[in-house]
Formats: sequence, structure tokens, C-alpha cells
Amino acid sequence: MHRIIACALVVCGLAACDTAGPAALGGVRYEVTGVEEGDMLKLRAGPGTGYTIQAGLPNGTVVRVKDCSRIGGTRWCEVALDGTPGMAGYVSQTYLQRV
Repeated sequence: MHRIIACALVVCGLAACDTAGPAALGGVRYEVTGVEEGDMLKLRAGPGTGYTIQAGLPNGTVVRVKDCSRIGGTRWCEVALDGTPGMAGYVSQTYLQRV
């Protein structure tokens, strides 16, 4: 759990450093929303809960959605952090709202 929190703090810090312009990132901008207080949206290595958690994304994190597809009963989206496009993975579309 401490590792997830530490990763989330790093992700949030990196997201504040917008080194790439919007045109370089591609994808449509979405904001993480609806995650319960004290929890974070898991950024996973692949589209499903069986994949490794790469980071935790708190409400308000902006991502760029590259593509979404239904896997089982969940729609998974391939995303990259808006300010740090090198940090990428998959999240459940349930917690994304277009900005």
C-alpha cells in the first residue's frame, strides 16, 4: 500500500511538470473522478484487474485517452498522463470524465 501511495505522489508531482505540448500527446483529455475518498484509480499495465498496478491516480488527475475497449464487463481505456506522457497504462472508463 505504501508503494502505491508513493507512486501516486510521484505521478502527481510529474503531472505538474507539463513539458510536452498538447499536440505532442495525442488523445482526448479526461479527468479522473468518482474515486472514493482516500482511494485512487489504479493505473494498470494491461486492461484488467489481473495486471500489475503501476500507480494510483487521485481524483482530478488529467489523462489522455488513446483507445477504449470492453474486456469482460468493464470498459478499459489505454491512457497516458497529460503532463507526463511516458507514464501510461490502462484504467476503468467508469472513473473518467471528459474535460
